Amino acid sequence: MTQDKTILVVGTYDTKDDELNYMRDSICGQGGKVLSMDISVLGDPSEPTDYSKHAVAEEGGSSIQEAIDSGDENHAMQIMAQGGARLALRLYREGKIDGVVVLGGTMGTDVALDICQALPLGVPKYIVSTVSFSHLLPPERLAADIQMILWAGGLYGLNSVCKSSLSQAAGAVLGAARAVEKPAKDKPLIGMTSFGKTILHYMVTLKPALEERGFEVAVFHATGMGGRAFESLAAEGAFACVMDFATQEVGNHLMGGLSAGADRLTNAGATATPQIVAPACYDLVDFVGWKSLPERMGDNPAHDHNRLLKSVVLDADERREVARAHAEKLSQAKGPTTFVMPKGGCNEWDRPGAPLHDADGLAAFIDEMANTIPANVDYRPIDCHINDAEFCETILAIFDGWVAEGTVKT
Repeated sequence: MTQDKTILVVGTYDTKDDELNYMRDSICGQGGKVLSMDISVLGDPSEPTDYSKHAVAEEGGSSIQEAIDSGDENHAMQIMAQGGARLALRLYREGKIDGVVVLGGTMGTDVALDICQALPLGVPKYIVSTVSFSHLLPPERLAADIQMILWAGGLYGLNSVCKSSLSQAAGAVLGAARAVEKPAKDKPLIGMTSFGKTILHYMVTLKPALEERGFEVAVFHATGMGGRAFESLAAEGAFACVMDFATQEVGNHLMGGLSAGADRLTNAGATATPQIVAPACYDLVDFVGWKSLPERMGDNPAHDHNRLLKSVVLDADERREVARAHAEKLSQAKGPTTFVMPKGGCNEWDRPGAPLHDADGLAAFIDEMANTIPANVDYRPIDCHINDAEFCETILAIFDGWVAEGTVKT
């Protein structure tokens, strides 16, 4: 097998030397190449790495001595995180690496998250960690296509248990680097948010209609991590236009539910990306199904979607609060922004006769949006439900107008 792909292996070589070299040997044994990066501070590896701890610190505009002299392990590792992220991105842009695998406990994982977030979507990025999948890891720090494996039995030294995790990681990152089909970027990309077809239907109509117009459409599942991925790409300016129709994560963050981060509904505006926004499922807040609801939500009606997810229905005052949060975030937008308000309802469960229908709650949200919508936003109330054909017709009319006038680039 030819040595066709190069993987950047990252970790604290002063304490994880054996484990990191085991992964190196595993990758090389499968025909891959390896570059090594040391993010330790105090000790030294058993043999020189391709990128020393000194090189990493200097890449971040600092030095190992400064990290040591700080006397603060958190500050020291943030120096290494900044340098490691910058160095990894530079190596990728120079065509020297095709993927990255980072090994660590909480220290190494903290650095790993920054390194992976620095690399673009489509670059294989794997973390082997003692805290993989833990609630210690906030959604906003996870790269859109990050992969993790729990480093079981690997806190100190090699053994047959931890070799299972390390060998899987080595094979996975090399296999991903060989197999990945990176985003082509040969068509302008539209980012859309939604939920499944049982509750929202618009993407079924809009996706093929937009593809016929020469655009590619990526639909993101707005359940915390999906919104995080959407926002990370919006922050990169990856979208020609945003159709952010499932903004439930705004309320989720506000009410302590499944957050996509405090910057939800802001990054398209920050990059001046044209955006059409609608408030699908604004009336619901999603929580972890197997955990108790917060005290604030204890008296609200709740629906167990499955064992992983439960949805709480907001009252009129809470819906007004969510409306104000939408308005505040959209007020920061630097580009063209239209807010479409379907006055007939915003998910299939809130139609008249459906189990979550609340005419007074919907009226409260509409009233608050109308009174707080900022001057930089084109407010479009329409007399239909979000799942009606008129909603899609309205969206396409706005979009086609933007294309015709050059607001959306083709």
